[in-house]
Amino acid sequence: MRRFAFICFFAASGALAAPPKTPVTLENTLPDERLLLARKAVQAGDRADFERIARTLDGHDLSAYVEYWRIRMNFDSLGWAAAQNFIERHKDDFLAEKMRGDWLRFLGKRGRWPEFNAEYPALAHPEQDLRCYALRAGWKRYGKTATLDAAMPLWLNLVDPPEACLPLLESLIVAKRVQENDVWARIRRQFEANKIEAARYSMNYLPESQTPDDKIAKAVATKPLAWLKQLPKDFSENRMLRELAILAIFRVARSDVSAAAEHLKRIEKKLSVSEKEWAWSRMAGWAAQRHRPDALEWFRKAGRAPLSNHLIQWKARAALRAQNWPLLRGIVERMPKELAEQRVWIYWRARALRAEGRGNEANILFEKIAGVSDFYSHLAAEELGRVIAVPPKASAPTNEELARASSNPGLQRSLALIRVGLRFEGVQEWNWALRGMNDRELLSASEFARSAGVFDRAISAADRTSTEHDYSLRYLAPFADTIRPAAKKLSLDDAWVYGLMRQESRFIVDARSVAGASGLMQLMPRTARWVARQIGIKDYQPSQVNDTETNVLLGTTYMRMVLDNLDEHPVLASAAYNAGPGRARLWRARQPIEGAIYAETIPFDETRDYVKKVMNNTVCYAILFGAGPQSIKRRLGVIRPPAENEAKREYLP
Repeated sequence: MRRFAFICFFAASGALAAPPKTPVTLENTLPDERLLLARKAVQAGDRADFERIARTLDGHDLSAYVEYWRIRMNFDSLGWAAAQNFIERHKDDFLAEKMRGDWLRFLGKRGRWPEFNAEYPALAHPEQDLRCYALRAGWKRYGKTATLDAAMPLWLNLVDPPEACLPLLESLIVAKRVQENDVWARIRRQFEANKIEAARYSMNYLPESQTPDDKIAKAVATKPLAWLKQLPKDFSENRMLRELAILAIFRVARSDVSAAAEHLKRIEKKLSVSEKEWAWSRMAGWAAQRHRPDALEWFRKAGRAPLSNHLIQWKARAALRAQNWPLLRGIVERMPKELAEQRVWIYWRARALRAEGRGNEANILFEKIAGVSDFYSHLAAEELGRVIAVPPKASAPTNEELARASSNPGLQRSLALIRVGLRFEGVQEWNWALRGMNDRELLSASEFARSAGVFDRAISAADRTSTEHDYSLRYLAPFADTIRPAAKKLSLDDAWVYGLMRQESRFIVDARSVAGASGLMQLMPRTARWVARQIGIKDYQPSQVNDTETNVLLGTTYMRMVLDNLDEHPVLASAAYNAGPGRARLWRARQPIEGAIYAETIPFDETRDYVKKVMNNTVCYAILFGAGPQSIKRRLGVIRPPAENEAKREYLP
């Protein structure tokens, strides 16, 4: 097998010189604005501009970040002494962890392994690139054999490796630890993860006679159907062509399972048993996600093909959707331990046992998960005949407890970072500061954030308590003067409105998703504009979506619309709010199914998790709003098949 040097990236030098940069004038800029300018200079690698701005930030409550940036920019000149001094002064803080990680990357890139080995054990939570550097650093320390043994699991599991890991993977090739079969297995895994560029790079690890031409590899990924139609009749004699054929079929199945299955049926006799079974197992996975009735038959055709955690769960969901309880139980019992012990599969295994008349065994499993406050724990409690209620409210934090929380440097920095707009860094600081806190400390941190109006962090802390709980913090209900009247006007259950909003934004007023959704109710620009037009808001401007009252008006109106459009069913409407009404309709079965089965068999991971959490939130808010003990099964109800006049339903975005 050939060895290939790992990819390096070079910045192309432009033919025209960039115009000289005009320094930003610092007069009349607020300290927080100057802090963001300093960060921008760090990102641009402009030391001079950074120092000019940093001199004006003495005494800022985030001055530790200014110092951190300065040292990180100047590792070459300042060295370990400056980093070590900073770490010692901030030894219990998140910034010490960040500084140590950055210093280790500096050492790893330069191959300074003795220094790396000396400092790496102090890192609490190494990221993947640093774990790879640590393995490389151990080559001389522990020997080649031990290092390669430790690196071997990366071959299949690290489908899109950071650059620091590539030399390890290549070492496995050179040492002949991986062979042709292992390379193809890695390429298959990368296709499944939709890491096509990484898969094409992995093809370089194949024997020269089996390495596809780059044009062929690109065609398999981008025009698989056309490529399959040109497959030579004698392709079965060539391993490379057989492997590319099943990868092309897999790519076709992403958009057209029927066409992919027809191609597979035509060529399956020309494939090896393992190739055919792999292909059918992946066809079955796509079929299960599309709720096709042939999914279980295709899983049977997959024989002994190894199933990833993703596929084995979809096999279970296909059995659940078919309400084939004996098959479902068997699938769950054969799951890897880490999957079988998840509450979702404990619950459905117990349901399967009960359906088979094994009630006592089922109750033991229900009891195992019934004590936690989440979707499946609440369902399990109801199976045991219990009503859902919130736990007794813990006593409020004392003045002394609140004082300790408000003086905690990590919590202070977190809220300061969020204040200036560095929410990602603020969340990192918050999570680090909460490590090891007991319930009293968590409740105090929650109250500290709530009083500062940082509701998502308040929820985050209250969510972590184990024995003392305050659900009024865990399920905060801010903006009541705006939200509850809007819900009442539209005859919406305010518990559902809050349950959905908590999941959408955690009550961050200026929340903005990667996809462009904005505000408390995370409205997409197109949806907000459409709803505004429907209710007669004249001269609506996209910026208005960030106004709290407008956001709530548009969001609750849209909730009302999707509820009206989807049988007045909150499960369907919740799915529609996240993934669109068309998909929510499409995911219904041809016969009535429980709301819980509908929720668990939603094809999109994000939407499936979303719907379950929204409905669980709704139950908790209903109790807090005085509705008394709740039944989540009643709220989930039954999802009916599509109506005959479905096509005539009003269009919604």
